[in-house]
Amino acid sequence: MKVGLLGATGYSGAVLYSLLKQHPKVAHIDLYGHKKEAKSTEFLDTTIPAYLNEHVELQEFDPAVIIDKDDILFCATPSGVTNKLARPFIEKNFPLIDLSGDFRFKDPAVYSKWYNKPAAPAEQLQKACYGLAEFNKLTSNYIANPGCYATASLLGLAPLVIDKLIVPDTIVIDAKSGVSGAGKKPNATNHYTFINENAWLYKLNKHQHIPEITQQLQAWDADIPAIQFTTTLIPVTRGIMATIYVKAATGVTLDGLRRSFQQHYQNKKFVRVLANGVPSIKEVTGSNYCNIGFDYNKVTNTIVVVSVIDNLMKGAAGQAVQNFNNLFNFPEDAGLPSMPVFP
Repeated sequence: MKVGLLGATGYSGAVLYSLLKQHPKVAHIDLYGHKKEAKSTEFLDTTIPAYLNEHVELQEFDPAVIIDKDDILFCATPSGVTNKLARPFIEKNFPLIDLSGDFRFKDPAVYSKWYNKPAAPAEQLQKACYGLAEFNKLTSNYIANPGCYATASLLGLAPLVIDKLIVPDTIVIDAKSGVSGAGKKPNATNHYTFINENAWLYKLNKHQHIPEITQQLQAWDADIPAIQFTTTLIPVTRGIMATIYVKAATGVTLDGLRRSFQQHYQNKKFVRVLANGVPSIKEVTGSNYCNIGFDYNKVTNTIVVVSVIDNLMKGAAGQAVQNFNNLFNFPEDAGLPSMPVFP
């Protein structure tokens, strides 16, 4: 297949490029950048020194050209970009996997409120599908790849919510992320001297993944009214740890929790449920895995779930490739590493 990629120079885009380069079904990758205001040519290896041998030109973005020469387009762009570019692809029903948040909501008012940007038209939003790969069947060629925090949180909560094992209004998620989740553009809070030996809780009650998580939870159980969600930046490069606290429904036991997680994930290649204990970020670094551990405190009637992912893999590029594989009926693990990076 011929694949187009817009946004290869960001962290998620760079990881996505490296995965697509090794994908057995990808014969060629075209890289695209924003419309050039100058005549200078940009190459991947000059933008990302780690990709020294990848002297690949970033071509000018032109939907007509992409639709004519490529079989699918991946967009690894910041929010507020694809909602301006998507119309030609949607009108042609052209396959597109969007790693931004621009098409994750059906209601444009929700996007505008939480992202503080104009939303795509409602009729376009209705033609996209939310690609939580383990649970959501792809019903459209326009796939909204889930956010990193949302992926870790939803995979940790899914069995509990679907099987109605919790009190619906008691969901508390304390999520921590590595610095690469903040993107490539430098700012004061991802500066080494700020985050080294530090932890910073940010966007309290304002994080854009709150409505994304809530939307999917309510699709599983309409009785869930809201969630409490916090995000903390920690001094690691890659990884997310979501620690989830919920009150157990009447009659819930630890054995019942084990059965629920086993039932939902026994045939899911990229979700590994620990038999005992809870996972650490290092167990999934560089992989598309989500590792999950849990326990039940009968004294406080509290279920604790710990869900870890690599934010650039399962939280972005890895899940995008997984959705690509699902869309075209390739093996689900095609192009994805079988082992994490350790140590």
